[in-house]
Amino acid sequence: MTMALAGRDKYEAVIGLEVHTHLMTRSKLFCGCSTQFGAPPNHNVCPRCMGMPGVLPVLNRKAVELAIRMGIAAHSEIASYSIFDRKSYFYPDLPKGYQISQYETPVCKGGYIDLPANGGEPRRIRLVRIHLEEDAGKNIHAEGASLVDFNRSSVPLVEIVSEPDIRSSAEAAVYLQTLRAILKYVGASDGKMEEGSFRCDVNISVRPRGSDKLGIRSEIKNLNSFRFVENAIEHEIDRQIAIVESGGKVVQETHLWDPEREETRPMRSKEFAHDYRYFPEPDLPPLVIDHTWVDEVRAAMPELPSARRARYMRELGLGDYEAGVLTAERELADYFEAMLPGLKSPKTAANWVMTEVLRRVNESGRPLAEAAAPAAESGALLRMVEDGKISLNAAKTAFVEMLKTGKGAQATIDALGLAQVSDEAAIAEACDRVLAAESDNVAQYRAGKQGLFGFFVGKVMKSMGGKANPKVVNEILRKRLDG
Repeated sequence: MTMALAGRDKYEAVIGLEVHTHLMTRSKLFCGCSTQFGAPPNHNVCPRCMGMPGVLPVLNRKAVELAIRMGIAAHSEIASYSIFDRKSYFYPDLPKGYQISQYETPVCKGGYIDLPANGGEPRRIRLVRIHLEEDAGKNIHAEGASLVDFNRSSVPLVEIVSEPDIRSSAEAAVYLQTLRAILKYVGASDGKMEEGSFRCDVNISVRPRGSDKLGIRSEIKNLNSFRFVENAIEHEIDRQIAIVESGGKVVQETHLWDPEREETRPMRSKEFAHDYRYFPEPDLPPLVIDHTWVDEVRAAMPELPSARRARYMRELGLGDYEAGVLTAERELADYFEAMLPGLKSPKTAANWVMTEVLRRVNESGRPLAEAAAPAAESGALLRMVEDGKISLNAAKTAFVEMLKTGKGAQATIDALGLAQVSDEAAIAEACDRVLAAESDNVAQYRAGKQGLFGFFVGKVMKSMGGKANPKVVNEILRKRLDG
């Protein structure tokens, strides 16, 4: 790839993404079977999703609603009239020999996703379409045999197709993270890449910088992690540049990403639309979406991540980075906001969530609701810190204990004896005892060795079991030593 690296400055990548995400419905797109992940193989199946002769599909209304939600969030045009099509191809995990999808008349047309600016210029990635389709089953290649699990067959999907507006692997990852956050905010998808409910295909070509002509593209199928997407794009850019620089011609084909070897492998020649012999699905009537239904869905939409991020910066005084971290997951943003009542500083709550709360989540590997104390109790701890009743370290100690016992903030502080001493007389007495015992160090301090001040503070705090109010300790020591 040396030739490719040398040619990086001469070429730019042109990238479009096709994201497939499972919709959060209890039943499948055209039958009543469960969409539960992790069921025993071929457990969530019936004659409809197994493609048995004579059965007819019945459209899931909830799946259509979730597609509308995503279309509204992505600024798409919601089609009042759309049809389903048969996409014909043969593969063992496709029991009917065709997939019910949408082609010429998708439920959502156009739209865009705005990427966070992060200190630079904001980027808008245009969308071609968002359409509904059913998922295929899953091939399992065991030793000496290939098996098929049809549990996933007919699970509802939306496919979100971008224009080729993305120019780097890093930008592709940001686009996917932004899209995934939106899907989770509106309740359309759980975004679990590890379970295959959020995955993408990458279409990529290279062209000379400054050119507006598209090159020959390759497709990389079924990438299910942000890291794989970035690595696969980087490899494919280098591969295509090396071909062009050596005088060759890129062939339009489909590749698979091998994460162990960190390289792409040709899978088959790239299909064209006519290869799938699309035609209207005869067993489903046209999908007619009344504008009143769209208005109802729009009225029930939550605040989206970009709007929430802007509000945190505008109204709460948070920085771009803080607002970005807090709004990345709806559950985290909800937790943060539930801490705010009665707090003087939103930044205090933001720092607490970004350190203590996220640390517990990451260390435990559990969802936020299970890994951290309730948001109201976290807020109560921070109010005690602001009021000088406990120290920040005491709050951290109490937070860990609350997770173990399930007790509230005040009960935990009382049980552990963490209440902060702010009584000036008691602290003054402790300061006097320390200064009397450290007369030599007092003399050195007054002779100019100012660095000893922290030593005296530590001694006083230790003598009071760490419960003294540090602010009061500092004030009294200053008076005693400098007065």
